Amino acid sequence: MQTLGLDPSTPRTEGRLKSLLWPSVANDADVDYLTTQGFWICFLVAAVTLAVSIVSGLYAGALDAIFFYLGGNGVRQRSRVAAVCVFLVYALGTVDLARVSYAAGGSGSIVLFLLCALLLTNVRAVWIASQWRSSGVAEETPDPLSETLADTTADRVPGIVWPKTRYLFYAFALLEIGSLVFVLFVGRYRVA
Repeated sequence: MQTLGLDPSTPRTEGRLKSLLWPSVANDADVDYLTTQGFWICFLVAAVTLAVSIVSGLYAGALDAIFFYLGGNGVRQRSRVAAVCVFLVYALGTVDLARVSYAAGGSGSIVLFLLCALLLTNVRAVWIASQWRSSGVAEETPDPLSETLADTTADRVPGIVWPKTRYLFYAFALLEIGSLVFVLFVGRYRVA
């Protein structure tokens, strides 16, 4: 356990804030930590999206929440495509919401931009993690944990869900990105 950095007495190579904002990898435990962190960021975005859609009565936002959750499973499995798609959809949605909010005389929410920044650092973390695995330097990856509900949610479930839903996620990502690009660039020039 100490070889993999899973021993509680083994310190992580960087602090929690640094790993959140500018992650780096020194061993397999860092890779596992970054992908788990990325999953929880996507899970948080999915939960916030679902809560906002239920409160506002726009139940189509539940589809976005499912998209972000599936993307989080891909991030946990070190999928670069999933990390980039989740970031693009959230960033384009944030830009669209900020544009609509500004046109209505309001201001954009700082929380949206902070979550967008976290998803961008998530892309970097997954990129680093996937290169670590393919570089041949990696040792044996840690076994998924299942001691608590959080362990099972972040470690066991993505390994089951992602292989079965990744093609659905890719199709969903194309639809999401395509519709957001249409709304942002083509939709604003429509004739009334």
